[in-house]
Amino acid sequence: MKHILSILMENEAGAMSRIVGLFSARGYNINSLSVAPTEDASLSRMTITTYSSDEGTIEQIVKQLNKLIEVIKVCDLTGHSLVERELMLVKLQANHKDRANIIQLAEIFRAHIIDISDKTITIELTGTSEKLDAFLKAIGHSLILETARTGVTGLSRGEHTLRI
Repeated sequence: MKHILSILMENEAGAMSRIVGLFSARGYNINSLSVAPTEDASLSRMTITTYSSDEGTIEQIVKQLNKLIEVIKVCDLTGHSLVERELMLVKLQANHKDRANIIQLAEIFRAHIIDISDKTITIELTGTSEKLDAFLKAIGHSLILETARTGVTGLSRGEHTLRI
């Protein structure tokens, strides 16, 4: 099962490294990682996506994260109503016969064409991980030259916030 962990942490050198180190030291895999300062420059929000079939493992991760000095708060957004987004840039091989199909798929997925040349098209797409995966599947592996994804970031819906 996919779990999205939102972590409010001190914005200081080495904090991210210690959190990631906790995962690797215990053999937990991080599928995506996104981190940036919050509205308070002394704090950062880290969003980690991981997969686990065992709820006990996720509980253990959250408990161990809460023990780190730099960690202020941890929230497992899984099962909560949340807004989730990921950004992807994808460069596609676009000869003249494929170009119209690529542009049509970009429109269907509400993607933006951000660069175009004689042989390639680069597309920016924002949405859930599932939407991005569906776009890649629709395009087909043979046209994909390169992809870059930011990883998931998310906030819970409604009044629930991750603040001090």
